[in-house]
Amino acid sequence: MERHQNLKSRLPLYCSFGGLQLSKEPHFDDHQMITVCCCCGTFLTKKLQAFPGDMDHSADASGLLEGSDIGSQKERVVTEEEWLQKWEMGNIGFHKEQRHPLLQKYLDVLLNGRSGLRIFFPLCGKAVEMKWLADMGHTVVGVEVSEQAVKEFFSDHSLPYCEEPVPEISGAKMFQSTSGNISLYCCSIYDLSSSIVGKFDGVWDRGALVAVNPCDRQRYASLMISLVEKNSSYLLVTVSYDPNKHKGPPFYVPESEIKSLFGNCCEIRCLEKVDDFSERHRQWGLDYFLEVLYLLKFVA
Repeated sequence: MERHQNLKSRLPLYCSFGGLQLSKEPHFDDHQMITVCCCCGTFLTKKLQAFPGDMDHSADASGLLEGSDIGSQKERVVTEEEWLQKWEMGNIGFHKEQRHPLLQKYLDVLLNGRSGLRIFFPLCGKAVEMKWLADMGHTVVGVEVSEQAVKEFFSDHSLPYCEEPVPEISGAKMFQSTSGNISLYCCSIYDLSSSIVGKFDGVWDRGALVAVNPCDRQRYASLMISLVEKNSSYLLVTVSYDPNKHKGPPFYVPESEIKSLFGNCCEIRCLEKVDDFSERHRQWGLDYFLEVLYLLKFVA
């Protein structure tokens, strides 16, 4: 153990993937020193050499989780009834009462100097950012399976609204603010099409792709691609953690899969990775939890 302490004091670990010094304390197991990069989620392993105190001087990033290693999540299916129950029971830890800091920081990237945009919120819940963007003069459209969530959005913001059926979708309803600039569809997202909701100049996807069952991601991506205009900007927030330790949702979505889903239709750029680890994630059995923001830029 003394040798291990000496190693820690002698040699800082750097992530060869992200290039940042690690801030997670390493642990030792079977002659290896193991830690996790807080920036990119890379698992790094340094094998202890035969001679005490010797270590390889380059971090081994071969443990980076990729699309082929999403653990048991690959077969995980969350039903519509389960989502409805979460709202009924108030089990909505995914809802944020404040505007998301990444949207505030990168709002100009989403808007790209444009005004009066049509902005889509997939699986919107009662996201507070919808009113924020509508107050700026944009038209906001959301889709949410829970009628309770939709009604709570209007109630929380004291917004009068009207309710009407959606003729093209059996059982669906559309809730629209009396000002006309916020329209929320209460139905399955897969029932939507551009003929019903039109196309969008921007998308804020936080808590949507990561909530979609892994087996439905291709279907979801194809729908989203069909709903965006050329030259649109799509801000996508995913999460990164060890999927072998938590079944989801939110589900782990590796960058390789984002490229597979969207790469043929748009330019993809990772804008920022943020350590979002909290006690809630610790209770899930996780050691780290990152939010990762991507810009999907659809070009003409």
